[in-house]
Amino acid sequence: MSGTSTPKTPSRGRIDKRQAILSAAFTVFAERGYARACMEEIAEVAGVAKHTVYNHLGDKQNVFRSAMEAAADDVMAQNLAVVELFPAEGGTGASATAPQDDVSARLEVLAHRLLLRCCNEQSWALRRLLYAEITQFPDLLEIVWGRGASRLKEALADRLARLALSGRLRPCDPAEAAEHFLALLTGPMEARSQLGTRAVPEAEIRQVAHSAVRTFLQAYGAPTPVTSS
Repeated sequence: MSGTSTPKTPSRGRIDKRQAILSAAFTVFAERGYARACMEEIAEVAGVAKHTVYNHLGDKQNVFRSAMEAAADDVMAQNLAVVELFPAEGGTGASATAPQDDVSARLEVLAHRLLLRCCNEQSWALRRLLYAEITQFPDLLEIVWGRGASRLKEALADRLARLALSGRLRPCDPAEAAEHFLALLTGPMEARSQLGTRAVPEAEIRQVAHSAVRTFLQAYGAPTPVTSS
């Protein structure tokens, strides 16, 4: 019998408890802010003893960083799932002679779905906490924004590159096009929502999506085929 031992993997209960603590911590920090939040309340919301929070995540600063990272990962997973559903290729019934109409409708659905994720309470709470605590936790900019934004831009760039190759967009730098598309969504929405302090009506969200796609296609839309008379 070998003397080497198999490394133990974390138990399901320990993982679930850690996730409960992270979720509770984010809720408390979002409601109280970092300075006013306390470990006792986090433990109470998570349904665990205070020492359990310390055992899993250490001190308050590490709890905050870990909660922000977990929330950012969750938000980004939701955004990536939306982009992955975006059909970059023409589906059944797609018209090769009218690619602009086809891509406009598809992009508008994508834009609307991304805006719904952008406008949910978790996303706004994450950004509000980032803005409020960035001077004390400058590393959060990369944890919350940089890493996730890069992944989202790369995923969207891949879809836009396929659209360009199929002739539904003009030839372009897909990474730059993706950056512009996302900016056309997030910029107006942050202004209209007053950085997440104002609920944006559904009609207004759809209007932002429509305007963003219209502007995007003015820059990146495939040229309209010239028909002979």
